[in-house]
Amino acid sequence: MVSVDGCVFCEIAAGERPARVVLDDEVAAAFLDTRPVFKGHVLVVPRGHVETLADLPPEEVGPFFARVRAVTRAVEAGTGAAGTFVAMNNRISQSVPHLHVHVVPRNRKDGLRGFFWPRVKYDGDAEIADYAARIRAALDAGDDL
Repeated sequence: MVSVDGCVFCEIAAGERPARVVLDDEVAAAFLDTRPVFKGHVLVVPRGHVETLADLPPEEVGPFFARVRAVTRAVEAGTGAAGTFVAMNNRISQSVPHLHVHVVPRNRKDGLRGFFWPRVKYDGDAEIADYAARIRAALDAGDDL
């Protein structure tokens, strides 16, 4: 897997930068967003550095999206959310130039409208660790991978 020096997501995937990781395997890493739309918002990134979906080799698309699918289920189960919003940007509005898929827990009347993404904050490290642990436990309990 190719990493790019200075890429935040490559550093997280390599274990060189701290993050609240919920999934870490040979295909992808998934971790809590530090500026979540809602608590439990996870980013799923391919282990190798690619900037956009078009750059992801065709043979890696299926395995990568299997991880996105598993994380989606785990976010719902781990947070008690009624559903999720799953999205990615390609270059425009992509805050880190490394492919990443947002998995955002959703509930009816949660205030999210269209592409207006308000941000929330965790109440501290204990709450962040709790959300990560619940999502990780839901992943471990699932049979998606």
